[in-house]
Amino acid sequence: MKKLIALFAVSTVASTSAVAGIALSGTASVSYDDNGSSPSATTYDADITLVGTAGSTTFTYAMDVAGNTGNNANPTTTAADLTTTIGPVTVTADMFDVNESNTDSGTGNPKTDTDDTGVTVSIDAPIGDATIGLDNSGDVTVSGTWAGVTVSHTMKKHADVTTGSASIAGMDISVSNDGGSTTWTIGTTVSGVDLTLASSNKVTAAFGLTGNTMTVTHNPARASAADKAATVTAPAKHNVTYRKAYSTVAISRDLTSGAALSATFSSLDDSLTLKASVAF
Repeated sequence: MKKLIALFAVSTVASTSAVAGIALSGTASVSYDDNGSSPSATTYDADITLVGTAGSTTFTYAMDVAGNTGNNANPTTTAADLTTTIGPVTVTADMFDVNESNTDSGTGNPKTDTDDTGVTVSIDAPIGDATIGLDNSGDVTVSGTWAGVTVSHTMKKHADVTTGSASIAGMDISVSNDGGSTTWTIGTTVSGVDLTLASSNKVTAAFGLTGNTMTVTHNPARASAADKAATVTAPAKHNVTYRKAYSTVAISRDLTSGAALSATFSSLDDSLTLKASVAF
């Protein structure tokens, strides 16, 4: 009997410890879009994320529990990641393969699915603040922060990727070069207005008090492009359809109930979207 009581006590402690190490968060929203001259539509979404922590090991599981695919749609997994640290070594495993949409949406999306799973082993090297990582595909990444500038360089088989970011004179600057193609963003605040400029000519301005903001965004025109055949560095892609430049104006307000309301107008199709959401 004493052995049974002791076994029950150990099991209880283990269960309590496991529950105490689990964090639950999520979001839920309902949106109404008048779609301009097209028929209006109501959509909804709900997502849940579970994070379990035991010592230096963390497991994250996320699911879409109520997407826009019908009232009887089953919950779908969106992420499953495991990270553990052993001394200077960090091992990260992405165990879920995202099912990308490969239908021709006119945005140049890939024609075939890619495998997003993988394992990365990172080592904090004794070279300043550098971290060296190696994944199962053979890519090697060196990253670190020096003099306030964060730099990451990934050495791939056919196309290297380099990113850098820094805050200089009140400006947040981010630059990325992927196989010779460079993109950048610059963000700053002027008279209480948060401004962001991207190399694609996209401009965003957000202003207002916390919990009551308005964001104005100008989206550049999208030029058309033909299908792209697969290369050693990229999969085959669908064509890109032309889209005129347009702007959006979004007003959001946090309520004392914990929910948030927003209204977004888009000049692309003269549509107005009303959205109610909550995060926990």
